[in-house]
Amino acid sequence: MPIAVANNTDSKGRPFQLARSTKERLESAGIDLSQGYPFYPEKPNDIVTASAIRKTEWAHKEPGARADKEKKALLSAAKEVIHLSPHLGTEIVGLQLSELSDQQKDELGLLIAERTVVFFRDQNLTPQDQLKLGKYYGVPEVHPTAARVPGLPGVTIITDEIAKVNGLEVDYKSPFGTQKWHTDLTHEPQPPGVTHLHLDHVPGVGGDTLWASGYAAYDKLSPAFQKLIEPLEGLYRSAHSYTDPETGKQKPIINAHPLVRVNPSTGWKALFVNSRYTVGIKGFQHSEAQAILRKLFQVYEQNTDIQVRFKWSPRTSALWDNRISIHSAVYDYLDEQTNEPRHGTRVSSLAERPIPVGPNVGVSRREALGLPTGRVWELQRDEQNY
Repeated sequence: MPIAVANNTDSKGRPFQLARSTKERLESAGIDLSQGYPFYPEKPNDIVTASAIRKTEWAHKEPGARADKEKKALLSAAKEVIHLSPHLGTEIVGLQLSELSDQQKDELGLLIAERTVVFFRDQNLTPQDQLKLGKYYGVPEVHPTAARVPGLPGVTIITDEIAKVNGLEVDYKSPFGTQKWHTDLTHEPQPPGVTHLHLDHVPGVGGDTLWASGYAAYDKLSPAFQKLIEPLEGLYRSAHSYTDPETGKQKPIINAHPLVRVNPSTGWKALFVNSRYTVGIKGFQHSEAQAILRKLFQVYEQNTDIQVRFKWSPRTSALWDNRISIHSAVYDYLDEQTNEPRHGTRVSSLAERPIPVGPNVGVSRREALGLPTGRVWELQRDEQNY
């Protein structure tokens, strides 16, 4: 059965498939589709203009830091709280995100910081509701080039159809059927804290998303390696490139941030690298940086015990903490048989400048929770290898 609504175009006049459930959600929210959907902003002419969009620093107030540690207002109102794995991933049943009180929002912020990603199914959520919640958790990022909902800067559209209308196709016959592990917008001077993705249309089968815990990845490193990387700053590039007015060449935006950062809600240390956008280490030669980064990427991406895989259903929201996680979407759909693209809206709430580890600043998750480290066995095993 075809899922697309015919005769829809984007703001540039190109055909764009829009699922009926998506169209109904947008129209019921009062979104004007007559001028095309999605809306594409004009790309900045050069890297100077693109970099200047967020030059001004702001003071971020962390909602989770002021929350009741027991989260009674949020958890007592839920019908069920389901932990999907020991390290990360929690599903809250029976609550509507659009109806949360400020106290519950604070407690949700803390829960996200503790559990990395929190899911809510069966949400009656407009893009306006999503943007309002995003403003509570920080400054909604307005991307200079990404497709967005018309009239709502800060609400980005997530769908594989965007790649298609821009002349790009995912190679579904590739042996790598997943999006590369990444963290969103790490090149920003103040990268996102909470990101909220709401999917209103999903494939009948497939299209899962995976998250991995930066807390748990950090905890897997030896004390000596932790001490080595804690003072270091990684170099993080933007996904898009812009014209350098001096050379005429295309260049990404690059910013430096700590390889290990401290979450302001929990005070826990998290590994802050991702193999898509972390391209170097400040002060290190390329080959030196890559040797360290390859190890960190391996620990983060290849340990399935610190990951969670989530199966979406229509009208589901995922809210995750970009400061302490990486994620990857699975492309096991949209082949010749199914041709069923997912569609959703995303709000990324820009937060604080990353907090580096320092004297009396930051503790590991395992230490904070009193969990066994296993390091004595690891060190004894390593000594036997020499």
